[in-house]
Amino acid sequence: MPPRILIHFPIAALVVFIAGCASDAPGLHDKYAYQSPPQAQSKPAAVQPPAESYPPASVRAGLSEGYAAGVLTGTYSDYLPVRRFISDMVSKHGFTESYLNGLFSQAHRLDSVIRLENPAPANGSSRPSVGSWTRYRNKFLTEQHIQNGTNFWLDNAEVIRKASVTYGVDPEYIVAIIGVETYFGHNFGKTCIFDSLTTLSFDTYRRSKFFMSELESFLLMAREEGFDPLEPKGSWAGAMGYGQFMPSSFRRLAIDFNSDGRRDLWHPHDAIGSVAHYFSKNGWHYNNPVARPGNGSRAEGQVIELSTYDGLEHWRTYPNFKVIKRYNNSDKYAMAVHQLAQAIRQRVETSGAVIRSSSAK
Repeated sequence: MPPRILIHFPIAALVVFIAGCASDAPGLHDKYAYQSPPQAQSKPAAVQPPAESYPPASVRAGLSEGYAAGVLTGTYSDYLPVRRFISDMVSKHGFTESYLNGLFSQAHRLDSVIRLENPAPANGSSRPSVGSWTRYRNKFLTEQHIQNGTNFWLDNAEVIRKASVTYGVDPEYIVAIIGVETYFGHNFGKTCIFDSLTTLSFDTYRRSKFFMSELESFLLMAREEGFDPLEPKGSWAGAMGYGQFMPSSFRRLAIDFNSDGRRDLWHPHDAIGSVAHYFSKNGWHYNNPVARPGNGSRAEGQVIELSTYDGLEHWRTYPNFKVIKRYNNSDKYAMAVHQLAQAIRQRVETSGAVIRSSSAK
């Protein structure tokens, strides 16, 4: 068969990185434990846009009796913060109280999400455990990830080329983000987004304000995009689609890259364009370094340490490394994305594909 055509971008050196610490507020990616990818989850079905008020009849029909009665029932019926939230959504965004009462009457409190948001106390040591980077790296720098990333690139070559050129983002990093986040679409997550964000907003405390803001964005997103807010599934922290965008990031950065009139991050083409758009908006510099081996000297500038079983590794990082961390504020996460990107890039170039040059904007 004829070789596949890809755009050529210069190869950066294959590098390694990080002993990460996550921020209080997650980026686009939440830190759920990686598992072998299950069967891909289906995307939320579109519903007809509302004519005068939200929701459409097709969504209203599925709501509980609490909708018709205009009375909040169920798990969250006695939660004063929920009632205040509903009142704010009515006054700020024009939702009807009866609709939101019906919606929250169907919300489920997820104990598993509470446990994940409130992990057991640390052992008191701030030093990374020996080999922490090695263990983290081994979750993503696998033969399966590299080969599936290569296949994903080849299968979506023209779309990835277009996104790279349009937004000035090296294509291997677009692919690698999707690989680390959802194993190229095989692990979207199985948690009802509305349930998870409701639980995190009203039954946890550490980041409840952050998650309440995301819940607000999620309900606005569902109205804007025309789907039932009870339907989408994703990670326990509310991230969605191939690139695991949080609702606020979806509203700001998701794009309709295949021009079908809908921003659908469960479609690989929209996801590819949206990830590239995200990197561009956060300051990505095309064909610039991400990280290089260092010696630990402060004269090198930004240097990170990675704990391996053979001792500490030192890596000098550059502005593009920080852009990856805007997705998830963890050195280990950013290094995993970087190394997977380079490994997939190398595999693509040795796969028999024809490489041709093109410049990014």
